[in-house]
Amino acid sequence: MELFDGRPENTEGRLAREVRTYDFLDELGIEYKRTDHERADNMEACNEIDAVLGVLICKNLFLCNRQKTNFYLLMMPGEKKFKTKELSSQINSARLSFAEPEDMLKYLDIEPGAVSIMGLMNDKDHAVRLLIDEDVLKGEYLGCHPCVCTSSLKLKTEDVIRKFLPATGHEYRTVHLVGED
Repeated sequence: MELFDGRPENTEGRLAREVRTYDFLDELGIEYKRTDHERADNMEACNEIDAVLGVLICKNLFLCNRQKTNFYLLMMPGEKKFKTKELSSQINSARLSFAEPEDMLKYLDIEPGAVSIMGLMNDKDHAVRLLIDEDVLKGEYLGCHPCVCTSSLKLKTEDVIRKFLPATGHEYRTVHLVGED
């Protein structure tokens, strides 16, 4: 794996949702590093990607309430365990569960394995609420996918918060997750 500055020189063969991500970041003047890789489906592969980027890639979870009337994108450090009860009490939403792949596609134009904050650029109706663990916000950089699971990005956390999110019309709520037994 190599680390590149910005978008690929040649976007042939890449999915439109990935190219749209690069276009959006470039329009906003957000600098980013990128690496291309095989689908990361185990922690060993994720650790290799993290090492190349020099950042911990966030765990991104797409959640919903039982009635499927509220959808949430949760960004948290990968090493923390997700505990539904811990989050539910903070956002006053009982019975949180993982949203269906169809909902990911409908709201974020993302498929399982590629869930990312970048998908919020596709949520024009603002149906998804962003939740960010406080520890993610403490890092100078964050890692995420450009709406596909075969590339990863390194961006300044401040650029995501101050440039990307306002451009998408999304706000975020800080949550405190302990993630311990």
